[in-house]
Amino acid sequence: MSDQHVLRLPAIEISQGSRRIYTFAVDGKVIHDFAAVSRVHRDESGLDGYQRPEVLTHVRAIRRYLESDGAMLPNAIVFAFDDRVSFRATGPSNGHAVVGELNIPVDRLLSEGQRPALIVDGQQRSAAIRDSELDVFPVAAVGFIASGLEDQRAQFILVNNTKPLPKGLIHELLPDTTGELPVAYARRKLPAQLMMRLNTDGDSPFQGRISMPTAPDGYIKDNSVLRMIENSLYEGALYQYRDPVTGGGDIEAMVTHIKIFWQQVALLWEDDWCLPPRRSRLTHGVGIRSMGYVMDELTEGKAVDELKNDFVFRSALQRLTHVVAWSEGNWGFADDDTPRWNSLQNSPNDVRRLTTFLLGVCRQRVAELALQFPGESNANS
Repeated sequence: MSDQHVLRLPAIEISQGSRRIYTFAVDGKVIHDFAAVSRVHRDESGLDGYQRPEVLTHVRAIRRYLESDGAMLPNAIVFAFDDRVSFRATGPSNGHAVVGELNIPVDRLLSEGQRPALIVDGQQRSAAIRDSELDVFPVAAVGFIASGLEDQRAQFILVNNTKPLPKGLIHELLPDTTGELPVAYARRKLPAQLMMRLNTDGDSPFQGRISMPTAPDGYIKDNSVLRMIENSLYEGALYQYRDPVTGGGDIEAMVTHIKIFWQQVALLWEDDWCLPPRRSRLTHGVGIRSMGYVMDELTEGKAVDELKNDFVFRSALQRLTHVVAWSEGNWGFADDDTPRWNSLQNSPNDVRRLTTFLLGVCRQRVAELALQFPGESNANS
């Protein structure tokens, strides 16, 4: 068979509202001639791809099964096609489905990223078939023609919604995903957008520090940052920028608000901010979440322009430098409660203990400033 040809496959086109899906059979050994695995990565233009890397042990296990007697793969492999793929009706229709021919262009000279199909579900099965010693292995397949990369991402998340996808991968995909999503994912889309900006903006204290599939060297857990942002969005300082009707909001103001506060944190505790969680409780989940509550306490109701010159929250944070034990020593929660710095964990109880302690110190400092600067609510100087 030549390097360039059209794969003509008997198929059924099924109408689902305004969308069309195609069911067909294809030899698994030729899948990678026309389809690619879009592995998630980030380049200068932003996020690209959406698949997790092949799990080699799983692929090998599937391959061993396929090469055994009586092997069967009943689950369909799902493809997202671009507009180079076409369907031609050739047979009868019952109003919901029509028999025809699916035409997929094949060009073995194209790079993986230029192929007309992406594997949305079945990455490891297709890899196992590709690597097996079998000459041919037909599989069931389902395909749809995507309107763009955002459509492919949305379908990928929905198809894999009941499977244990890595949460970090979902968090990184959500900001650029369109269409209807499960409620739990829809609620996290805005926080994920903010987190992505924090991890990629050049002026962000979090830049490159949040662990994600495209930032494997990050040492701050993405889920800790998400929970900090979510609390602030729904109950704290970022609530003022939200649109309760649409669920969106002023993203630029939100991102800037977070940056202003955490830039001060990174400045005051520069060494602790550069250490991984096992060596610093500031970058640990317990520190990120507790300092998030401090951000809400000190900056709630203060818009970005006001916050830039606000003296109160900076002074309160400065006071904390005398009592924190991020990477050494003991916490002085009470006379009979002085845990070692690294004994605090990202548990509800420890987050509550640390938050209560930090807020107590901050509130005392804010009260002192109110006495020193009566009539000036922000005590600007």
